[in-house]
Amino acid sequence: MRPLAVSLGDPAGVGPEIIVKAWRHLREDGPRFMVVGDRDSLAAAAQGGGQIRRVGGPDEATAVFGDALPVLDMPLTSPVVAGQPSPLYAPAVIRSIETAVGLALSGAASGVVTAPIAKAPLYEAGFKFPGHTEFLAELTAAAPMDGPRGPVMMLTAADLKTVLVTIHTPLKQAIADLSVDRIVDVGRVTAYALTRDFGIARPRLALAGLNPHAGEGGAMGREEVEIVAPAAARLRALGIACADPQPADSLFHAEARARYDAVICLYHDQALIPVKTIDFWGGVNITLGLPIVRTSPDHGTGFGIAGRGVARADSLIAAIRTAAEMAARREAARAAA
Repeated sequence: MRPLAVSLGDPAGVGPEIIVKAWRHLREDGPRFMVVGDRDSLAAAAQGGGQIRRVGGPDEATAVFGDALPVLDMPLTSPVVAGQPSPLYAPAVIRSIETAVGLALSGAASGVVTAPIAKAPLYEAGFKFPGHTEFLAELTAAAPMDGPRGPVMMLTAADLKTVLVTIHTPLKQAIADLSVDRIVDVGRVTAYALTRDFGIARPRLALAGLNPHAGEGGAMGREEVEIVAPAAARLRALGIACADPQPADSLFHAEARARYDAVICLYHDQALIPVKTIDFWGGVNITLGLPIVRTSPDHGTGFGIAGRGVARADSLIAAIRTAAEMAARREAARAAA
């Protein structure tokens, strides 16, 4: 299979360090990948450049992966100080993502894994997207794809998959933004992805309520009655198995998780708290509804520990493995068509 393209992320964060650690963990029998970004940042994280090799493209990356971490070098024009973000790095960060996505769209890479970015320095440099998810949707908007288009953010940990209706939105605004159509769109994208990318023939969706006790029939809020339950009914009418909204405080224990394949959550923390509680170090962020595979570690840039050699690569390793599994399923489906 073609290698994955891994964008470097913010070079002042833990991205270079965890990428080097992930390569050391996966070099013998793990999925192959190529880093897109500044070689010198990786060499500093590796405490020497001997294990970092410039390559001209994915084919060369596959050939050298067992001996050295392959990097499509995009040199920075400003020196990096670990733990000190700067808008000066923003053009390179953006170009790394754009190049990785282009490789995946062309078929040269089997998918994209993105190391963490910091939004504030990007905003200072004029970046106009809330985060990776929205930027990737823009970059891939013109590409054809099968199935409903997202983006939809999925978080995974162990046997739990959560998807979000609203993402990086203040809670008050997230509630105002809820609609039947929005929930239905997320459900459609999720059900399709569970079949295509995760091999689940008949996906079962759960739906978290917004209010305590899922509104208790309207006594504790009308959103379940007027928005959430009608969305579940519409999804069932489309042939998607989706339960009526359930109290969020009883959806995430082991017995509940056995009853569904993914749960639709209505706002950011409703999805992320259970994922990070179940597996704080190994969660994976996946973007559904794109024409390419994209995953990322479920954590930020870690500026407070950058450059100290203590960052854990668990989440990135899981993200790389997940991307490779998704890409393999897509490739097998294309071969069978």
